[in-house]
Amino acid sequence: MRNFQVVLGVLFGVLVFLFLDYALPSRNTVRITNTYNKLTDLGWNKIFYASPDTGTVQNAQGLRDIRFIDTVRPNGKPLVYRNEDTGTIWPPYFKYDSSNLHAVAGDLKSSAEAPRWISVTSYGWRISPLSIFPNAISMRPVAGPDDHPLNWPAMAILGVIGALLFLIWRMWNQFRERSINPALARADRAIDRVDDRLDSARDRVVAESRQARGRFSGWVDSWRGKPRR
Repeated sequence: MRNFQVVLGVLFGVLVFLFLDYALPSRNTVRITNTYNKLTDLGWNKIFYASPDTGTVQNAQGLRDIRFIDTVRPNGKPLVYRNEDTGTIWPPYFKYDSSNLHAVAGDLKSSAEAPRWISVTSYGWRISPLSIFPNAISMRPVAGPDDHPLNWPAMAILGVIGALLFLIWRMWNQFRERSINPALARADRAIDRVDDRLDSARDRVVAESRQARGRFSGWVDSWRGKPRR
């Protein structure tokens, strides 16, 4: 049972980590190479894209018109972002300016010969085989490829989550000390009293049984004419 609880705890921890890793904002310093729109056929991976409630456009064939931003990292590896509104649904970034962000990204494009380095804030994962892209939230120019601005939004969110968990832990401890522990103690005492009564009843039954057997043996002996011991 304990091993099962350990496995459940590990799985829960992994799920929480993956959830936070996907939903929390991240920052990457990149160079923008291209911006474009693409009609995309979404399948099961549509859970990683914006909800239709955010105003996304789909044609009669179910193809969605999605904005994409091509970038290159300082190490030369590509990183492609999608650029979609989030609206008020999860994650709650309240992004409604994807058109403006696309215009800014187009204006910040640069070549390898004359690079302009940009810090892009986004959320989500880039999984190429599954056509999953992080969603760009904002961007701003930085001094160079080694400039990595502090990701204070993620730190602030983690701080709030940590404070809430600490508050919940304190409330749970106080509730346990004031309500659960006394109730368990009363239950233990009640169980002990019941056990004592059961033991007393069992002793009485055993004693009465012995007396009954003794009387019955005496009656049998008297019926056989044997002297009673």
